[in-house]
Amino acid sequence: QVQLVESGGGLVQPGGSLRLSCAASGSILSINTMGWYRQAPGNQRELVATITSGHISNYADSVKGRFTISRDNDKRTVYLQLNSLKPEDTDVYYCNADIIVLYSGVYRSFWGQGTQVTVSS
Repeated sequence: QVQLVESGGGLVQPGGSLRLSCAASGSILSINTMGWYRQAPGNQRELVATITSGHISNYADSVKGRFTISRDNDKRTVYLQLNSLKPEDTDVYYCNADIIVLYSGVYRSFWGQGTQVTVSS
């Protein structure tokens, strides 16, 4: 009933920038917190940034000052601006959203399929 569609990943040189987008669609009543996570092979998925419906954000220490999370509630979309990229930022990035599906009455957590970010010279 709900889909999160990601875009914006790709290959970039160290010091470069990317902008990731994730749009939610389907039978949605409301969306609470949205966020971005990343995962490298063999590692557990880790939090990058979250943002509440009231636009309060939180960041992992490793990206603080370089990445910026934002959202457009009308478009049901969360963004992640990645600046000053480093090779260690190379990962698959996943968006996440806590959503009340229409008629369900409860929040459920949904994930995008992931988008690859590769930082290399």
